[in-house]
Amino acid sequence: MRLRARQFAEDAGPLAHPVRPSKYGSIDNLYTATVYEKGSELIRALTVFIGIDAFNKGMQIYFDEYDGTASTIEDFYSCFEKASGKDLSQFRRWYAQAGTPEVKIEESWDAANSTLTLNLSQKTPATPGQPTKEPVPIPLRTALLDGNGGHVSVEGWENGESVIVLEDEKMTVDLKVTGTSDKPLLSINRQFSAPVRIDRELSNEALLELAAAETDPFNIWDNFQTLARVEIFRLLDNPQSPPDEALVGALGDAVRANESDPAFAALLTALPDIGELFQHREPVDPAGLNDARKRLRKALGENLKADAERILAEPSPAPFEPNAEQAGIRALRSAMIGLTGALDTADASRKLKSLFDAAPNMTESLACLRTLVPFQTAERDEAIETFYETWKENPLVIDKWFAVQAGQGTADDARRLSQHPDFDLSNPNRVRSVAAAFSMTNLAAFHARDGEGHKVIGDIILEADKRNPALAARLLTSFEQWRKLEPVAKASAEKVLKQLQSQSLSKNASDILARALG
Repeated sequence: MRLRARQFAEDAGPLAHPVRPSKYGSIDNLYTATVYEKGSELIRALTVFIGIDAFNKGMQIYFDEYDGTASTIEDFYSCFEKASGKDLSQFRRWYAQAGTPEVKIEESWDAANSTLTLNLSQKTPATPGQPTKEPVPIPLRTALLDGNGGHVSVEGWENGESVIVLEDEKMTVDLKVTGTSDKPLLSINRQFSAPVRIDRELSNEALLELAAAETDPFNIWDNFQTLARVEIFRLLDNPQSPPDEALVGALGDAVRANESDPAFAALLTALPDIGELFQHREPVDPAGLNDARKRLRKALGENLKADAERILAEPSPAPFEPNAEQAGIRALRSAMIGLTGALDTADASRKLKSLFDAAPNMTESLACLRTLVPFQTAERDEAIETFYETWKENPLVIDKWFAVQAGQGTADDARRLSQHPDFDLSNPNRVRSVAAAFSMTNLAAFHARDGEGHKVIGDIILEADKRNPALAARLLTSFEQWRKLEPVAKASAEKVLKQLQSQSLSKNASDILARALG
């Protein structure tokens, strides 16, 4: 989710840059989602491209030959070339080209010969300084599904799954199916085997069918994310229309069906972030998107209301253990706390305050506080004060206290927090807990039409730049999608950016500003 909300957005905006840029304005400005998140995804894609055995062998060669040295990408990949016997020069294009590749997939079924033909093509949109792109190797883990929870056999495949590598701009693949004359369902880019966008013309009904048949958790989640995104835009365009009952019911059923894997069930309740939605329409109205998203989330909360009450009535695991099993249970409980607040009923605030008071661990305490912040009630104010008084001697926890409020509050809340006695411009974590939480996760408030969100962050950036130029530059990246905004918010963002440009800012901040405005 973070990759698509942050890195895909970075790849599609004025700050797009390769994982390994050929030049830069300030080296401090390369602590980005592209360098870190996309860079790590390329390692995952490499394991799929050459196979896990060759990857492990290549890593051992790397440690043997380069441990303790300053090595390059070329050094690193030479080890995998030795291990796999493959020429990886084309794969290294991933490191030199900015932008997210888009893979278009068209299917045709030959029932007489039981053959599914896939026509695949790739393109990477132009980015600043790189108007044309070359094709990159895209390893797509693929399976054909029978619609009953199993895989269809394909000639030449083992265990009903294989990897299709799209290396050129276009490619045609014929998959000879055995054992059935019915058209199978295509499951592609399983486990997110490559950091790309997949473009398939599937109806909502086909996506629901595919989600029900899927055996890959990532693709189950991804199909529902696609459906939810389409529905949010429909609700945005039709404010009087109720949420799609079929989608809400299917999503609720999926959460219940996966309750034995509580971490995954919790993930299924999370709708697409506003930052991810930004990339699918222009101009975009963040406030309108947020309202539409809330309506769909409320409908999901109503569908899962009985389940939420049942799950939250059970005791949280005790004693507390920092293991994956308990973390999954806490994640599902936190998700149900969030859905309880999404109902926005008259007694929701009291229920959340009761859960906050009884919270046996920090995870649930913060989940309750996060859900309470949008409620303008006495219970909300009491929870905020109680949490602060309990943890005010622990700076790292108070960072979370700031971030929860900034991430769910208004521009007035962000300004109030920036004037709190415990807010310290010389403390990067404290500044990020307010400014970054507000501007990068609370986009509806940050890009509100009154311009107050832009102003408060502009003021913080101007002051932070005097103490920590790298931090100020990082905060400036929150404006990266300003050109996509609807006209009123767009004008507000541009005004603040130009006001900042008129100041004597650091090299770091000036570099980001020039690219954002350029």
